[in-house]
Amino acid sequence: MARKSNIARDEKRRKMIERYAKKRAELKAKGDFAALHKLPKNSSPVRLKNRCQLSGRPRGYIGYFGISRIAFRELASKGEIMGIKKSSW
Repeated sequence: MARKSNIARDEKRRKMIERYAKKRAELKAKGDFAALHKLPKNSSPVRLKNRCQLSGRPRGYIGYFGISRIAFRELASKGEIMGIKKSSW
């Protein structure tokens, strides 16, 4: 499991991106890159990291489900993900 501080930092970035999204779009449309540069760094969507919703793990992220490969395998084995089952032959 990821450290709580990393998960909290990522959540803080998500909120900041939402808050500044409209302003960033307006400044980009105008071409005012000087004012865009003065906005907080964490308001840029590029700085966002995809993390597992269950464990906070940043690697092995499966975007369609929003969880890491490890959490996906556990849930799939238990049958908790609809339409997914472990193959065997």
